[in-house]
Amino acid sequence: MSTRRKIVKPKYLQFKSKKYPIDSQGFLIDPAKWDEDFARAMAPTVKIPGGLTESHWKVIHFIRNSFATMNSCPLVYVACKKNNLGLGDLQQLFPTGYLRGACKLAGITYREAYIQHFWLKENYKRFESDYDSKTYRIDSRGFLINAKEWDEVFAVNRAYEMKVPLTRKHWNIITYLRKKYAENKTVPTIYETCKDNNIDLADMEKLFPDGYHRGAVKIAGLRVR
Repeated sequence: MSTRRKIVKPKYLQFKSKKYPIDSQGFLIDPAKWDEDFARAMAPTVKIPGGLTESHWKVIHFIRNSFATMNSCPLVYVACKKNNLGLGDLQQLFPTGYLRGACKLAGITYREAYIQHFWLKENYKRFESDYDSKTYRIDSRGFLINAKEWDEVFAVNRAYEMKVPLTRKHWNIITYLRKKYAENKTVPTIYETCKDNNIDLADMEKLFPDGYHRGAVKIAGLRVR
């Protein structure tokens, strides 16, 4: 049994002479492309037709600054507490919600906690082009059926679904697995992987909480038959 996973073709939000690539839900694909004009252009689509006030900007900039510091979207509870807002206040400011209102205007989604900014910055051009209606054949457990169809965009999206924040350490393991599979046509054991990458089982568990096969191997587009 196979399942096709489709990556949605990006759309664009235009404002004056600027063009912002957004996904099918209207979120900015690359948070580094954000500026205040993006928020101004997006505001009417999230039920703020009268323009952004100082109170809106305070929350938006808090989200942006938090992302720059922590590389993740701050929780709604934190945003409210730090900006002295109650739930009713937040609803008045952002009628469509925190994630679909405030975070969207700030050009941030929870995805950015898992798609590390260093990777997106280095690979943005290819990431944007590969969004173009690409599909991957996976089995009922989510493993890629044909290892040759793998690319880094598959890894990024699979890791996001698994709530695995891909750091350089993750990519080192993924690249190692791909290289060894290309050389030997077999997935290296966890013992080989740990030894060759100078890590222990505890390190592997921290990197891939779902397990070696259901985490690292799956994200690398491989499977043990």
